[in-house]
Amino acid sequence: MRGVSSMIDNKIEPKNILIYGAGAIGSLMGYLLSDAHSSDGGGVENMALLGRMGHMERISSEGLEVEAPDGKTLVYFGHLFTDLEELGRSDFHPDLVVICVKTYSLEKLCQELVQSGLLDGKLKNALFLLLMNGMGNRELFESQVPQASGRIIEGITSNGVKLAREGKIELKGKGTTVIEKNLPLELEQFMKARFEDREFQIEFSGDFKRQQWNKLFINSVINPIAALARQKNGIILSEVLGGTVERVVREGVAVAQELGMDFDPDAVLELVLSVAEKTGENSCSMLQDVLKNKTTEIDSINGYIVRQAEEHSIAVPVNAALYGLIKATARGS
Repeated sequence: MRGVSSMIDNKIEPKNILIYGAGAIGSLMGYLLSDAHSSDGGGVENMALLGRMGHMERISSEGLEVEAPDGKTLVYFGHLFTDLEELGRSDFHPDLVVICVKTYSLEKLCQELVQSGLLDGKLKNALFLLLMNGMGNRELFESQVPQASGRIIEGITSNGVKLAREGKIELKGKGTTVIEKNLPLELEQFMKARFEDREFQIEFSGDFKRQQWNKLFINSVINPIAALARQKNGIILSEVLGGTVERVVREGVAVAQELGMDFDPDAVLELVLSVAEKTGENSCSMLQDVLKNKTTEIDSINGYIVRQAEEHSIAVPVNAALYGLIKATARGS
């Protein structure tokens, strides 16, 4: 695998990529888009991370530790920032900004971008990849950052990863990263080569919206139910929850159909149950957030379904109940 991607790298000039929101998923993306040299003590010059001070300081001094079932890897980066002001003072000019923040932080990020002045400077021609959970992120970003119109791409990932401590992430499960097929071919090839070098899957989909809805269906079931039950993903397979799970799915499919997306509810239910079975021992991000008394992403998951249902006069009582219960339970309700 390394031989194939190395040949591609020789033909394609490395692109400057900034990971904006280098937490668990963002740090994983930094690892996946880095090259082999980064694991040998040399800092990757075409990759930059922007994240919390403690996390960045630990990575600066010791490297990013990536723990996977098959061993540990240390990755070193040539550029680490804790805010946009530091990026502005640097000599790093991103071609692509991969945004990996939680959905509830996106509006604040947009404000920071606009206020930084960098959209008229070194980010003037950068592409923005929103690699985030939930729905409605593109619409919010476009409304808050009109300067970036026409340069926004969306993506999703099903990789399971946990921020174990400052400077360390733990890979809990491999999945596929799906990117909307709107990137320049050279950048697409570069990202594909890097992922393949790490033996991870990435797809560039011309039917991205459908894949995004499928992930929303999965998250709308697993996240709130597991979080409320304080159980791992496998709780979704409990016989007593069968009717609830089915109703969540059918309500979501009804909303999708009203918005022009046609899904077979039985096929979606089968997808949700298969994911719950495959990830049965995983603790979903919403459960982790609730246990840590942190804000959840419920507004962009079940909340999105509820808002769209209200706009189109569709009854979604089970999604509304799950949404309300999480909002009442989680911090920031």
